[in-house]
Amino acid sequence: MSHPGHGHGHSHNLSEIPAVLSPFARWFVIITLAVIGVGVVAGAVVLWPSDSDHPIPMQFRSADGGSIQTVDAHVVDQKRAQCLNPLAGTVQDDAEFQIEGAAADGPCIETTVQIDGGDDQGRHTLLEIPTNRAQSGSEPGAVAPPADQLDQPQAGQPTLAVGDKVRLSVVPGPDGNTRYTFFDFHRTVPTIIWALLFVGAVVLVAAWRGLRSIIGLAFAFLVLGVFTLPAILDGESPVAVAVVSSAAILFVVLYLAHGISLRTSSALLGTLMSLVLAGVLSWLAIETMHLTGLSGDQTTNLQVYQGSISISGLLLAGFIIGTLGVLNDVTITQASAAFELAAAGEPTRLATFRAAMRVGRDHIASTVYTLVFAYAGSALPLLLLFSVAQQPFGSLITTDAVAVELARSFVGGIAIALSVPLTTVIAAALTRPAGSVDPRSAPEAAPPARSTDPRETPASTSSASTPQRTVRPTSPRVTPSPAPPPQSSPPSTGRHARPDD
Repeated sequence: MSHPGHGHGHSHNLSEIPAVLSPFARWFVIITLAVIGVGVVAGAVVLWPSDSDHPIPMQFRSADGGSIQTVDAHVVDQKRAQCLNPLAGTVQDDAEFQIEGAAADGPCIETTVQIDGGDDQGRHTLLEIPTNRAQSGSEPGAVAPPADQLDQPQAGQPTLAVGDKVRLSVVPGPDGNTRYTFFDFHRTVPTIIWALLFVGAVVLVAAWRGLRSIIGLAFAFLVLGVFTLPAILDGESPVAVAVVSSAAILFVVLYLAHGISLRTSSALLGTLMSLVLAGVLSWLAIETMHLTGLSGDQTTNLQVYQGSISISGLLLAGFIIGTLGVLNDVTITQASAAFELAAAGEPTRLATFRAAMRVGRDHIASTVYTLVFAYAGSALPLLLLFSVAQQPFGSLITTDAVAVELARSFVGGIAIALSVPLTTVIAAALTRPAGSVDPRSAPEAAPPARSTDPRETPASTSSASTPQRTVRPTSPRVTPSPAPPPQSSPPSTGRHARPDD
């Protein structure tokens, strides 16, 4: 007779038994990430910025040489009048300024603003905003604006309306009294509202994982503000600082958002390898295309402010940091695809790799569009100016400003394309394909079910492990085999265990 409980563990198909992880691949990933983590910590210690103060750039200084002081305010009234009003910027208690030359078609907009902070809180000042009517025909050869734009503020001037909340800069006047000028719009409340909507949408859809990703994003900005920017201002290599910052961000963000598992580790290692590759490609692009980065006003101002900063190194660091988000997106998708395909029944790691690569090819096609159009959108004002420059297309497309954006797109696209097979290989090596069974954990062969057919031969009903009684062919009665006891373990769901659970 067969043993009642012996066949319990062998009732499943062999394809349902996941293979153990490859020890070499698992330990290779763990040890490699540990070494990189130690290197990142050591690099952060070596490159950590000092607490020394830096001088304020000229464009951010006030008239007395200190930082620009601002106060909150809001618009309470507007009138049209002649320009060059001597009361502009002065402070008075009453909101009614004596405006000379007031006229409905005046070339300037006299805006009365109530101050909401600082020493003059509750008092009022006057902002004078010239319109296009003020400059129409004032310069020889100048193109007059269209009639419907004559009453619009001049280029670089704000468009204000009653009720707008603004920020005013505090400047000393020629008579020693405080004067005020427009500095910027007050965006605190709208910014907080949009930030809350952003966080709410992410958390609503992605639940706790979305909240963890928001925390990781906050950590990334903390690294940039506390370590990356001060270290570069201290004169450290922008490339070294960018590499250490990027690696530190990736370690925290990936594990925080996706949990500590081999799935996340494979994506992290693939991202780090792709990041190094992107750095090499960025350096080659900058060298071969002779990119300077001096076409941007911010870069020129920075070079004037602190000439010790390597502009080419800063450009390269920008390339490296700029690839973080898109590489993270691609690699975590590829790692998840490989593990899910293996759990769904791919028989071998090679089959898992091939299936995940089919997913990756579609991802590459869509992500390259995203990358290129994101750079094109940021350079849209520049492209509009070039479109009317009346220069050959070949000359415009190779100018430094456009070439920098093209190089970003090229480097990012190549890094994305190569990150897919890199990450997929690592993830596939760590998966548990359904057909890969460790011989040491393979189950014993289950004894065949005992037949109740009286014509069955003794050889076909005997078991190698348990002798069976021969059924006499002449006997019309056959004792049936006892029913197997109920299984103690839950039935199989038909789904393989997740490799990273």
